[in-house]
Amino acid sequence: MRISSFSIHPVAVADPPLRSSYGRHAPYALRTILVLTTTDGITGISEAHGGDGSLAALEAVRPLVEGMDPFHLHALWEKWGKPSTQGDRSQTWLVPGENPHDARTRAFAAVEAACLDIIGKAVNQPVCDLLGGRARDAAPFSAYLFYKHGGGGGLGPDARDDEYGECLTPESMVRQCRQMIATYGFREIKLKGGVLEPALEIETIRLLRDAFGSTFPLRIDPNCAWSVETSVHVGIALQEELSGGGYLEDPTSSMEGMAQVRRQLLAQGIDTPLASNVAVTGLNDVVPAWGEDAVQVVLSDPHYWGGIRAVQRLSFLCEALGMGVSMHSNNHLGVSMMIMAHACAASPAMRFACDTHYPWQSAQDEVLAGGRVKFVDGAVVIPAKPGLGVDLDMDQVARLEERYHQLPYRKRDDAEEMRRHVDPSWQRVLPRW
Repeated sequence: MRISSFSIHPVAVADPPLRSSYGRHAPYALRTILVLTTTDGITGISEAHGGDGSLAALEAVRPLVEGMDPFHLHALWEKWGKPSTQGDRSQTWLVPGENPHDARTRAFAAVEAACLDIIGKAVNQPVCDLLGGRARDAAPFSAYLFYKHGGGGGLGPDARDDEYGECLTPESMVRQCRQMIATYGFREIKLKGGVLEPALEIETIRLLRDAFGSTFPLRIDPNCAWSVETSVHVGIALQEELSGGGYLEDPTSSMEGMAQVRRQLLAQGIDTPLASNVAVTGLNDVVPAWGEDAVQVVLSDPHYWGGIRAVQRLSFLCEALGMGVSMHSNNHLGVSMMIMAHACAASPAMRFACDTHYPWQSAQDEVLAGGRVKFVDGAVVIPAKPGLGVDLDMDQVARLEERYHQLPYRKRDDAEEMRRHVDPSWQRVLPRW
């Protein structure tokens, strides 16, 4: 069995004007759908980051993939997948999917998922069961809250209903959370911070605790928007609210900065875990982060970490080091949803609910045959089907690909969206507070 066809489909997906320390989301998020077909007629699918960078990286790997045996993933990694040894792979400044230094690992991850889909179909096993057997039958996810402007994403006749409305106050975020939990059944809550004054974000977390109680673990992620001093202040203020399974994620930039925050909180008797997907973005970052006690929970991502098997290796490493592990998210469709679910199911140490942007994407953009992935009590159940357990609606892929080619932009630029819609002079400044 060999790969006989390598098909790349850039797509554009409506996205609401969500906020983070990077800026504001554009009306459309860019994604890439990859379809591999074998000489036996088996099709494997995957999803990756979008835009010119992602397309170029996948085109570069095409000659290595066409004609390869889909079982021979180690050989492909040795030839192509290893990340560049030059440059900073952290996400401190560049939004996910736009760092050229992790382009190889992201391209490999896309190919790996499609190959695992093929292998699973060939042997009639779900992907997670190919990798040593599943650790769980369903992957739990958290309610991922965002401060946002009014609007549901899309433009003109393609504009979407604004399901959650404008949410730029602590009170409106509680309303957003109630609505999301009622719809999806999530049991953990994450707030994307770094947008409002720290005092308002502290108030948001406190109101969430008041509304949902201590049985819903809370976490906040300002994407490095705070100084060490502000991070410590927030950690002290929210020591109770972030206890009981919560954490403080990437409050400040750099491994050194995270280590300083950790030391100062411990000196106050506060053992709130610090999590990261910014300072720690690859396996070679984990041991230094552990050695400096800078990070206690590593947030993986099968896309930029190098695939489902890389996340599983991370799970084993974190367990050996006594670290927690969870999963980061970005705007994505149902194919990525299933890649993430299988990665979680194959990773025994992943005991924190994973992040997902999936509630922010609309049903009319879904590319899966049969519609959107369903949540059961906040979790995605692994389908009783081989491979990833899902198939593509190629007519829908074609519609989203046509939309992609109609857009004027080919990369994500949250700062430019801020300048266009909020403040013409806006720049991402770290730390902002």
